[in-house]
Amino acid sequence: MQAVRLPLMSLTELLNVVRPSGLLSPDAILDAIKVRSESRDMDLNYRGMLIPEENIATMKYGAQVVKGELKSALLDGDTQNYDLDHGFSRHPIDDDCRSGIEIKLGQPSIINHIRILLWDRDSRSYSYFIEVSMDELDWIRVIDHSQYLCRSWQKLYFPARVCRYIRIVGTHNTVNKIFHIVAFECMFTNKTFTLEKGLIVPMENVATIADCASVIEGVSRSRNALLNGDTKNYDWDSGYTCHQLGSGAIVVQLAQPYMIGSIRLLLWDCDDRSYSYYVEVSTNQQQWTMVADRTKVSCKSWQSVTFERQPASFIRIVGTHNTANEVFHCVHFECPEQQSSQKEENSEELGTGDTSPAGQQLDPHALQAPSGNSLPSSPGSNPRSSNRQHQ
Repeated sequence: MQAVRLPLMSLTELLNVVRPSGLLSPDAILDAIKVRSESRDMDLNYRGMLIPEENIATMKYGAQVVKGELKSALLDGDTQNYDLDHGFSRHPIDDDCRSGIEIKLGQPSIINHIRILLWDRDSRSYSYFIEVSMDELDWIRVIDHSQYLCRSWQKLYFPARVCRYIRIVGTHNTVNKIFHIVAFECMFTNKTFTLEKGLIVPMENVATIADCASVIEGVSRSRNALLNGDTKNYDWDSGYTCHQLGSGAIVVQLAQPYMIGSIRLLLWDCDDRSYSYYVEVSTNQQQWTMVADRTKVSCKSWQSVTFERQPASFIRIVGTHNTANEVFHCVHFECPEQQSSQKEENSEELGTGDTSPAGQQLDPHALQAPSGNSLPSSPGSNPRSSNRQHQ
């Protein structure tokens, strides 16, 4: 009888079925009624199906989209074929958050991991939150990214819960007042994860193309050279990202907010020059917090930056000095710092990112100095001189 969850039974069942059976004392029945009447629905000890490491938001498991526009696209498993006109589900963004996209699972299930693909065919960002429920009346918020800017794939973790309904509510779109989502997956995972203030504390580098990070400000000959994990193949002409001193910066956007306490940079080091710089982080591109001030330090090659862990989805690196010319050059960026690859001048560096493109992203070539002239891309070029330095 210890395994029977009396508080999940209705008052009618407790009085007309359980009580006449004589299997339980009146006190046990009264205790169950007390728990039922004083607890919110989502705090009751529901049973749920547990299917580890498999997406259960599929037709195979009886899942369906019950609210939202263009419902059929969300669970079709297609994460490649979508554009401005098709391949996504959507809802209008309103101030009272009454709209949303709601998925009904085939049966009550235990989940702790959700993956969603936000529409990412341009550089827009979204804000949203996710709630779960058993009865569509009592909702528990498991993810709250309503104050953060997010883009592309969202890999979300939270303490395991039993639920039947999942609701995604978009609260902001940097382009218009519609929330677009291409794909939705949910499951229970045995993968270990650490949460702080509801955000993931990553152990592995999340500033990679595979994790949908992107360089949104800075100039480079190849898109996202800063994030491709290549720390060996760079020279005077390629393999780095730069900005003109006193103008602009190098800005990396992570796909979602993380709790970050360290970063690591490789400054261009094919000669004996040194740089000075500072680093700021933000969750919204409006308020920035400085986490490293090396404006009065001569810095070369690998740079480790550690700071108090805090939410971040944007990292801005601003060069302030270069002993060779008026441009700041950075070869590699990772976040958090990976301890496995130590800062040795001739060490064998491991690649930390996939070189395949992750959706449409801003082309650093299109970014220019305020004067309208393209920034000098070569570490050997000087804006004040047309003479090219050679190795």
